[in-house]
Amino acid sequence: MLKTLRVESQAMRNAARAERCTLEILGVCSHREETTVLAHLPDESHGISRKSDDISAVFACSNCHNVIDGDSRGWPADEYRQREWYFRRAQTRTWRRLLELGVISIKGVRL
Repeated sequence: MLKTLRVESQAMRNAARAERCTLEILGVCSHREETTVLAHLPDESHGISRKSDDISAVFACSNCHNVIDGDSRGWPADEYRQREWYFRRAQTRTWRRLLELGVISIKGVRL
């Protein structure tokens, strides 16, 4: 396994406040921006008592966050098969929003 840099950013975590949920799990999402936090997705950087890196996180309302932190029982049956699609869509949406907010930058991208 490649040695990886630990990515933790208070600015990314703070940016989630009052933002739209980027997961928007059908039948789960509350669409309540006041409950949105930076929620960590499972990836190779997480372990026992350690969250995934902040780069592997999305803006999630409290309902969607509870589902991704729990087990598959929280997912509506028809949506669980789409779990990875939801994660990828939400991560892309989150990165786009973080770019718009000026929290992250990508060399060569002009807004």
